[in-house]
Amino acid sequence: MPQQLSAKEQSLFRTVVRNYEDKQYKKGIKAADQILRRNPKHGDTLAMKALILNSQGKTEEAFALAKVALQCDMKSHVCWHVYGLLYRAAKNFEEAIKAYKFALRLEPESQQIQRDLALLQIQMRDYQGYIASRKSMVQSRPGLRANWTALAVAHHLNGDLAEAERVLTSYELTLKNPPPKNDFENSEAVMYKNLLIFEQGDIQKALEHLNSTDKSSLDRLAVLELRASYLARLGRREEAAKAYHALLERNSEYKKYYDELVEVMDINPSDQKARKSIYDEYAKKNPRCDAARRLPLDFLEGEEFREAADQYLHRMLNKGVPSTFANLKHLYSSLFKKEALGDLAHQLLTRSEDGGNADLKDQVIPLRLKSSIYYFLAQHYSYYLSRDLEKAMEYIEKAIEIDPTSVDFCMTKARIWKHYGNSQKAAEIMEKARLLDVRDRHINTKAAKYQLRNNESEKALQTVGLFTRTDTPGGPLADLYDMQCMWFLTEDGESYARQGNIGLALKRFTSVYNIFDVWQEDQFDFHSFSLRKGQIRAYIDMIRWENKLREHPFYARAALSAISIYTQMHDVQLEKCVNGDTNANNSTVGNKKTSKKSHKDFKKAERESASKNNDPNKAKAARKEEVKKDDDPDGSKLASSTDPMKDAMKFLLPLIQFRPKSIDVQLAAFEVYIRRKKYLLALKCLLASISLDKDHARVHEQIVRFKLAVDNDMSSLLPKSAEVIKSELECLLDNCSLIDFNNKYFEKNKEFASKVISALKARKLLDKDEAREGLKLLKQWNSTESENFRLKSSSKWPRALFGKD
Repeated sequence: MPQQLSAKEQSLFRTVVRNYEDKQYKKGIKAADQILRRNPKHGDTLAMKALILNSQGKTEEAFALAKVALQCDMKSHVCWHVYGLLYRAAKNFEEAIKAYKFALRLEPESQQIQRDLALLQIQMRDYQGYIASRKSMVQSRPGLRANWTALAVAHHLNGDLAEAERVLTSYELTLKNPPPKNDFENSEAVMYKNLLIFEQGDIQKALEHLNSTDKSSLDRLAVLELRASYLARLGRREEAAKAYHALLERNSEYKKYYDELVEVMDINPSDQKARKSIYDEYAKKNPRCDAARRLPLDFLEGEEFREAADQYLHRMLNKGVPSTFANLKHLYSSLFKKEALGDLAHQLLTRSEDGGNADLKDQVIPLRLKSSIYYFLAQHYSYYLSRDLEKAMEYIEKAIEIDPTSVDFCMTKARIWKHYGNSQKAAEIMEKARLLDVRDRHINTKAAKYQLRNNESEKALQTVGLFTRTDTPGGPLADLYDMQCMWFLTEDGESYARQGNIGLALKRFTSVYNIFDVWQEDQFDFHSFSLRKGQIRAYIDMIRWENKLREHPFYARAALSAISIYTQMHDVQLEKCVNGDTNANNSTVGNKKTSKKSHKDFKKAERESASKNNDPNKAKAARKEEVKKDDDPDGSKLASSTDPMKDAMKFLLPLIQFRPKSIDVQLAAFEVYIRRKKYLLALKCLLASISLDKDHARVHEQIVRFKLAVDNDMSSLLPKSAEVIKSELECLLDNCSLIDFNNKYFEKNKEFASKVISALKARKLLDKDEAREGLKLLKQWNSTESENFRLKSSSKWPRALFGKD
């Protein structure tokens, strides 16, 4: 039997709960100990003490005490609830849900337990369980609108849109008085119900509902956009055109409104004059409107394009708008437009030079115009579709001569050096650009990025550290971690990978992986916040975004880089097993040296931060901050992994799930599966790569490697698996031998360097005698002929950086 508390001790127990809620943990422990002196086996008090200990960071002690509490009082809903809270704090949501469900059996009327369970169920996307929990909450408190809305959201996410709409309608019927017009929660609920009707495909009903409730909605822009969209979908073109005209009166810079207006007016795409008249109307109404002048350039052709482009260029360059080229560069996919824009800029330059010499009083305007034209032409010739780097450098030098303090001009010069291939010179010029405006975060970021591309990791950290908090424990890098600065972590990781420091490279890529874990966990707080504030549509968008979180480009880039390193580590370890450790260890010497240096830098940052925090002039709160302990600051543990392929799978699985249409992902997945001898999965990835890009250079090499690997391991395959693989390989090889298959590929793709290299790699695998000639050439690049190769390359690309190493 559980111990019973006296009235005084019950009051003391409520004090423990209040101290925990107020985060007064020491007082809570003290009060709990007072109860436990007389009642050492009181389960609820033991559970509350465990909860407080967990909040103090004593996780293991908290779990041990919570288990003791359950042994003392197995039928206490408080003990089970606390046990679930501990598991939730440990991110073990499955066990937490089990504990909450057991607590609910003991106390089915507890709103707090029911709410905690529901939040975990939606976090784990257990929609059926979430629906059941929300139904119980509606039944217990039917007067609370948030409960009805949450139930509708549960049905919506589960795919039952009609039931979600019915739930919202049921609540509306319970209202005796209509909500006030300024009720934000009601406004969002009305718009959410309209979204449900629309997603069911009943456009007419959605329009009728919108018209009947538009006065209840505070989001007037959403109402106007939805009405215009519904009218267009229903084919009511005149009304839709009026609606889009009204939207353009509000915002004439939004491209989507123009596109939809042209569509509902049923203008023939070949009728350029009629389409342009729409844009001209708003260009006259809004003299400062850019979209009405820029967007017609997308569809105009011939002389009409030249005329409109000339007016646009003159207008923008005369104002000195730095983003002019950025607004126009995607037109360069058309050969005519690319050449026309270059010719027009040259003509404009000629006119400006003539005008500038005519009247000395107006020299200021021509100079500004000239510098803008030089800047545009430099970007024009630096762009990959119209590249002529000599001309680009000539024009940017002229622009800098006119305005030597322009950050934009200096940045473009650095970008040109980058295109030359000279990362060192590009980083130097970008640093000069940064010094022209040391308060600009954008140019600071660019300078740090170029330094990382030049493998100047420490210098880049110092540069970006100028915009981090100076009092952060652990220095600038710790602040970048806290700010989740993924671009820096990714670039820094790639820089360390190029330097051969795989420990710090993996450390950075793992940090990016952890950031996405944090984003996944951060949604937990919004499950209750969004419903409490009534922001339902934004909440639905967030849930859908979170469901495909790891298809984000930053994750893909970091994950692919990490997988590449892990596959190299696996190959090195395999080579050690074959050849012994003597030679293989030499490749990690530089990595160890860099790791030691990085460890020293980390300790130095800790000491500097500690000295700053010990400053007596600093606030006490700042001195209380402690440096977060990192048990692997240099990534040495990651670099010494005994199972790299298992670590690679952690990065790979989300990529396969969320980015199956990326050939880079399929190629990387093949590399992992072929090393793990998962031949069916490797074949699946190989076939996916062929369907995405059959002419990719690495696909050919992987076909050859797959055939060789399967032939060597055929005895270990199941008969059905071997039969499937054999039939697929026959189709891929076109019933040829591997040597004939490779020779045909080589002859067909002699003009493509990447494909020739792929064929040579395959030839090396197939027959060393046939590959001897190619291997001899490759070896020469690292022996007596390497210097001649460097000199010839330097003569062909004199501005590029070709090192002697």
